[in-house]
Amino acid sequence: MGEVIFKFDSTEEADEIRMVIDGYKYKLTLWDLDQELRSIVKHGYHNNKELTSEQYNIVSELRDKLWEIMNSHNINLD
Repeated sequence: MGEVIFKFDSTEEADEIRMVIDGYKYKLTLWDLDQELRSIVKHGYHNNKELTSEQYNIVSELRDKLWEIMNSHNINLD
């Protein structure tokens, strides 16, 4: 296994390195959010309550927007 060494001179650089190291956590978070939204849209329920058509449309639009933003940043959840 290879070795990676990070050297930094300031708190700001340390924060940037932490974001790089934690990148997979961001991806997992996006994956979980997308799957939750997908499930709500697919089944029309959230927390065992049926969604109104307005709520359904909002959730569907939010999922579409999530994908639009991810695509604009070349993020793929595969």
